[in-house]
Amino acid sequence: MSHHSSHRTARGRKAAMMSLVTAAAATFTAFAFSPAASAASPTAHKPAVFVHTNDPTSNAVIVYERASDGLLTEVKRYATAGLGGSESGAVADPLASQGSLTYDAAHSLLFAVNGGSDTVTVFELHGTRLQRVQTIASGGVLPTSISVVRSLVYVLNASGDGDISGFRIGSDRRLHPIPHSTRSLGLGNPANPNFLKSPSQVAITPDANAVVVATKTNGVLDVFKLKNSGAPEASPVTTTSAGPVPFGLNFDASDRLLVAEANGAETSYQVKSNGGLAAVSHVPNGQAATCWSVLAKGFVYVSNSGSNTITGYSEDSAGVLSLLDPSGVTATTDAAPVDVAVSRDGNYLYQEATRAGAIDEFKVNDNGSLTRIGTITGLPIDNGSGIEGIAAS
Repeated sequence: MSHHSSHRTARGRKAAMMSLVTAAAATFTAFAFSPAASAASPTAHKPAVFVHTNDPTSNAVIVYERASDGLLTEVKRYATAGLGGSESGAVADPLASQGSLTYDAAHSLLFAVNGGSDTVTVFELHGTRLQRVQTIASGGVLPTSISVVRSLVYVLNASGDGDISGFRIGSDRRLHPIPHSTRSLGLGNPANPNFLKSPSQVAITPDANAVVVATKTNGVLDVFKLKNSGAPEASPVTTTSAGPVPFGLNFDASDRLLVAEANGAETSYQVKSNGGLAAVSHVPNGQAATCWSVLAKGFVYVSNSGSNTITGYSEDSAGVLSLLDPSGVTATTDAAPVDVAVSRDGNYLYQEATRAGAIDEFKVNDNGSLTRIGTITGLPIDNGSGIEGIAAS
């Protein structure tokens, strides 16, 4: 991929100026450079957005600082020490997945898949500064998605039959494989699967009692119950998706499963104690290639890659979904919106538009509407390989 910096059209930054004060400055300087004061980096508390380059020659994570107005400025790129990957037939979404870059706020860690080298990279997060601390085998071939809940981590590997593998985050903030945790999905795909037939995401339930996998055109949602050891049961409980091509997975505040379906719909499910799924609400949106999703301020937003739009949904206390806009269009985007992320405070939404080489920036309003506030341009345009994956702190 190209290594030139991304930029914002017609928007500059001015350097801040600071004045020095005589006696007071001397006192402050003595404190500032004491061991206690210098322990925290000046970037330690800066909010950031992270973009996964998925570069097949040298994978990396791009760090952007988020200003108080939600706009992004590139800070630095950090190599993962791995290679990006891709799936057969994919153009706008080479990994054809959600969750290839995952932020763990509880441990201040960032996880990135290296699909071309079958590894996962772990970064310690210090605001806008990353420190690579581990690159570990993913437990399979072609890792595409990572889920983290508490100290439990699961990785989805998309090659062939597809599989999941489990890890624990230790007290050293490193990944440690869970013995006997790899389970096949039995999809019967070739080593480099077609992007429509591969599994799309792994998601651990909020109570850490099960792992859910979406399988796209295979049309099912697999739920593996987890043992006390963190390893899955031998076989999953399988539920036929309410709509074709289940793709993006999220959980709402009541731990219901929310599934984006590529035929243009969103479905909410109650997760049963036995691993079964009971559909609560299924709402089409009239858009094409609804694959990626995120939650903010109690609303659900899905990216429609085939329509260059974002659809917003409201959800009531019973899990019933409703379109925010009758047209199904809450916002328009640049070409091929894929992965999407929301700032930790829920105020800003960032949409990768891979066929435009852009990140679209939106303000999330209290009524669920989205206001476009800017665009980062200058990223490589995906054409079978390249950028996919975004996370925010």
